[in-house]
Amino acid sequence: MDYFDIYKSKTPKSKKAHEKALDLMPGGICHNLRYHPPYPICIKDAYGSKIVDVDENVYIDLWMGHYAHILGHRPDIVYNTVKEEGPKGLHWGFVHPAEIEFAEMIKELIPCAEKIRFCCTGTEATMYAVRFARAFTGRNVILKMAGGWHGGNSDLSLYIKPPFDKEDSAGLLPEATNYCRPLFFNDLDRSYKIIKETGNDLAAIILEPVMGNGFIPGEAEYLNMLREETKRLNALLIFDEIITGFRVGVNGAQGLFGIIPDLATFGKVAGGGMHLGIIAGRADILSLCDPTIKRENKWDGVLSGGGTFSCNPLAMEVGKSVVSYLKKNEKDIYPELADKGEKMRKGIKQAFDDANVDAIVTGFASLFQTHFPLKKDDRPRNPHEILLKTDINKREVEFKIRMLNHGVNLMHGGGAISTAHTDKDIEKVIEAAREVAVEMRGE
Repeated sequence: MDYFDIYKSKTPKSKKAHEKALDLMPGGICHNLRYHPPYPICIKDAYGSKIVDVDENVYIDLWMGHYAHILGHRPDIVYNTVKEEGPKGLHWGFVHPAEIEFAEMIKELIPCAEKIRFCCTGTEATMYAVRFARAFTGRNVILKMAGGWHGGNSDLSLYIKPPFDKEDSAGLLPEATNYCRPLFFNDLDRSYKIIKETGNDLAAIILEPVMGNGFIPGEAEYLNMLREETKRLNALLIFDEIITGFRVGVNGAQGLFGIIPDLATFGKVAGGGMHLGIIAGRADILSLCDPTIKRENKWDGVLSGGGTFSCNPLAMEVGKSVVSYLKKNEKDIYPELADKGEKMRKGIKQAFDDANVDAIVTGFASLFQTHFPLKKDDRPRNPHEILLKTDINKREVEFKIRMLNHGVNLMHGGGAISTAHTDKDIEKVIEAAREVAVEMRGE
């Protein structure tokens, strides 16, 4: 049997679930990342480093709730908080102490956070960040990284996948490409030239300091150039730390790299598995949404609603519990996760080298991804090159399905290691990669 046949033989109930879902939802899913051919596994349980599908297959999970679960699935600290706080109410729609306490915690830990606004998702957070930037500067153009993803908001649904000269979605305004333009991550000279050309209409540059596509960190010279040029042009620098915030350190990537943006967005780990988005940054910028400030015209302020379910008490309490735990144990947690990340990257790379299959493994701290170059000499060093120079289908379909057949769930050829992943889990993933590499070489 080929790898698809093996997968189908192991997951008949997932197939039935998908067939039913197809009648109810476009593509049978509500987030496109959750689909893969021939159909996605349907999960019924998750605990620690494991997920269990409806066919009772158990997998080591490295997707970890879109990289949110740094403490693993269903950790005691989250479970106990939900058990204690849940009976008090899931949603109130009022200011409450936990909201204030959590904002105080974020302000203490995140260098740029003079003020904070909570919302419900990372997509909302980046949407609002861009709106604040345009309002504060009175300018129009946002520069983002080719191959970068900042959620599904219309302002930033551009330059995500090749071809980079076309928008990534139908339904955007025709002029969208006039006001959002691409930069090229870690390509200092090319990016500097584009910034200079944009000149006095530059509102902001937004980027992930460790790019989600490839988990490639920004080079110090590159990040410093972006910081210096945005200051020189009186534009804003926005760090999208939805993934890196509280994952690479309790002070975020900005604390780790020593580059302080004007605004930053957070989510995922900060929410402990609850729905959460955060915009944090300079007080003078965020004051544009302050309802206590009297304005001559309604259009002088920024509309930043946050969503019906923003600051619901359960999300605030869980976020507080997780971030507090990470702060208390940072000297143990982050070095251990980084060590496991390095062991994973080296082990998977060695597995493919031993099988004589051309692969590269990128990543940073507890994050990693595996890629298959289209040409032997191509070694992409940034997100747009990964998309142009590697076999995305081999990574997203063949490698994924083969690893599922061996009991490992990956996303984009890798994922995020949690404190629940044991050394034995890491060894099992590397062993699975070794067996998959031999299979791929044979075919």
